[in-house]
Amino acid sequence: MKRTLSTLLLASLVSCGAAAPETIPLFNGSDLAGWHADVPEADGKTDAPASFGVRDGLLLSHGNPPGHLITDAAYSDYRLVVEYRWPGEPGNCGVLVHASTPRRLYGMFPASIECQMHSGNAGAFWCIGEDLRVDDEVARRGPQDKWGGDEGDARRVKNLTDGSEKPPGEWNQMVIECRGSTIDVWVNGDLVNHGYDCTASGGQIALQAEGAACEFRKVELTPLTPAE
Repeated sequence: MKRTLSTLLLASLVSCGAAAPETIPLFNGSDLAGWHADVPEADGKTDAPASFGVRDGLLLSHGNPPGHLITDAAYSDYRLVVEYRWPGEPGNCGVLVHASTPRRLYGMFPASIECQMHSGNAGAFWCIGEDLRVDDEVARRGPQDKWGGDEGDARRVKNLTDGSEKPPGEWNQMVIECRGSTIDVWVNGDLVNHGYDCTASGGQIALQAEGAACEFRKVELTPLTPAE
């Protein structure tokens, strides 16, 4: 079942002479233009520490206060490439796709499907007010009557691989392909998750601040042909 990113890219290049879609940098390397932060602890405060920033051409998630950096625009049918590393103690962070209703869960997480970056678990799905299906779901998620995207549900879907991540301090590449109701995730070229029948097919993209500092040097999006 394992597919590599290079195999997919090779197939996608076989077209009838059509021009390749233009890749869109979501992070410009200078500031957070095109993004906005939603950090509950900062509500009504003018002196709250920033959860996100930019330094030396890198987008920074400081880890705390917890919250999300969310694109102003919404997207569907795309390939998202994110390159990240843990500059210190590795921990928790994530990329959220198909994000919509703010603070949908626990008063902080927007409705979305999270592609987990938690060290050692990169590529696991977390269902947040949305849901999807995967193969071998009982083994990877638990009993069917617990599946869902709300508090108390079995929201985590385990990733397919171990050992796809690089050591802390080194750069990782996560590729997320959203096409119609499917979501595929690769980490450093390994297919680490495949979801289908997703309850959302578009929305905003978000990066987390969830306890550990994380650095991003690339966040870029390439449109894909919509699924038939």
